[in-house]
Amino acid sequence: MNPSAILPLSGDKPPFHRDGSGGTAKVDRCWFGVRLIPAFLALAAAATACSPATNRTGETFTATGEIIAMGGGEGGPANACFSCHGLDGGGDGVSVPRLAGLDAGYLQKQLSDYAENRRADPVMTPIARWLDDGDQRAIAAWYAAMPPPPSTLRAAAPPDIYLNGGPARGATACASCHGADGQGLGAGNPAISGQPAAYTLEQLRRWKTAERRNDPRGVMADAVAGLSEAEMRSIAVWLEGAPNAPPPASDAASASAAGAAAARPEASRGARRPGR
Repeated sequence: MNPSAILPLSGDKPPFHRDGSGGTAKVDRCWFGVRLIPAFLALAAAATACSPATNRTGETFTATGEIIAMGGGEGGPANACFSCHGLDGGGDGVSVPRLAGLDAGYLQKQLSDYAENRRADPVMTPIARWLDDGDQRAIAAWYAAMPPPPSTLRAAAPPDIYLNGGPARGATACASCHGADGQGLGAGNPAISGQPAAYTLEQLRRWKTAERRNDPRGVMADAVAGLSEAEMRSIAVWLEGAPNAPPPASDAASASAAGAAAARPEASRGARRPGR
């Protein structure tokens, strides 16, 4: 090899040396290492500068509650809320509940409880675990702002057990917290009117058997403990036909009514059970 064929870099000595015997010129590996390390560092710095500082793709899919509800957020289309709850948030009329018009705080709590397995469900728990706190808030606000779909059934008079309970056997009146029309008494006592009878009956069964346990202070567990299967069914059927939307200036939208309901003995009876 002709040493002159190897050009020096920036005026430095050529990157070779003789072995002292007049033989072949040898490349100085240490010299190349010293010269190339800055180049590699420069390339790495350039690559880092081109990389996004945040997960912009994830931010795009979770930008609003509507986008998450329609596209599933970072969980993908298979987790889109509308595929079960409908484009209008009204549910499927069979076993999937309506979300439209429910209180935002209540909806967010349910999503959090699903994600943390406080309200275990084979469908909702995996979906909710894709959502962080901000996603949950966005979805809750989106559905809370939706107008409830109009009722298609005409409700008869509420069952006596719904209005008055069964004091002799410890059955709390549903109306004491959810209102005589099922439209709730403030944020802490959600609307339950207009939900599919099958869904409501299933939830009452879960409360009764402690399969569902995310009620504050065990209120719901106490309320259904004394109910028979026939009574739970009559409550569920009646609620399905009850109007979804509260009339203007009703107790369902009144903070004072919510406070009064929370102060009633029925809303605070029973100590908090382990695991609730």
